Amino acid sequence: MNAATTQTATETPIAPDAVKASSTAAAVSATPRLILASASPRRLALLQQIGIEPDALLPSDVDESPRKSESPRELARRLARAKLEVAHDAARRNDLYRDAYLISADTVVAVGRRVLPKAERLDEAAECLRLLSGRQHRVYTAVCVLSPKGRQRERLVEARVRFKRLSSRELEGYLGSGEWRGKAGGYAIQGLAGGFVIKLVGSHSAVIGLPLYETMSLLEGEGYPVRRAWGAAE
Repeated sequence: MNAATTQTATETPIAPDAVKASSTAAAVSATPRLILASASPRRLALLQQIGIEPDALLPSDVDESPRKSESPRELARRLARAKLEVAHDAARRNDLYRDAYLISADTVVAVGRRVLPKAERLDEAAECLRLLSGRQHRVYTAVCVLSPKGRQRERLVEARVRFKRLSSRELEGYLGSGEWRGKAGGYAIQGLAGGFVIKLVGSHSAVIGLPLYETMSLLEGEGYPVRRAWGAAE
């Protein structure tokens, strides 16, 4: 994409297959709605891991190209904010989701100040993995939460990951798996590439795409019942 790419979002939030429909109108009205501004199955699964079922998914299409002299951490923050803004604009046009909580996130993988792409081509993935082989890199994930009252809060989480030195056989095998496709830095730590990691300092869930502790804290701070599904009193 180039800098002129238009930022858009689906007009109507998409209900994910895993989201359970409410059984009664009373239950719907009593429960705050929540929208995940992402189509990522990994972010959805992470929310479900802590008992949070978003009512809808609202993917946001934004230009993810880094700006000149923009640091990886600044890029992650800016993109998370942009995704939230686009999703919020779309949600306001839908009466059902106008007063919903919104969550957005963006993950950036970097070696020094060099931002690695979300690999879509084999050569991109190969270049990323060769660069990561035998060295440490950083993963920055920014998460934003917007409350129904219009209060926006965010957190940036940094993790350090070190890969083993990859052999030609390991590199070829991973590239052949296709698991790298669409992943920041050309790998998915929750998959086969988990076997490459010899050290991780920081949040594992942030490296996957959504820092769970920080997400729960932001939601709870804005009054969302994060432990409702746990059977605990809120």
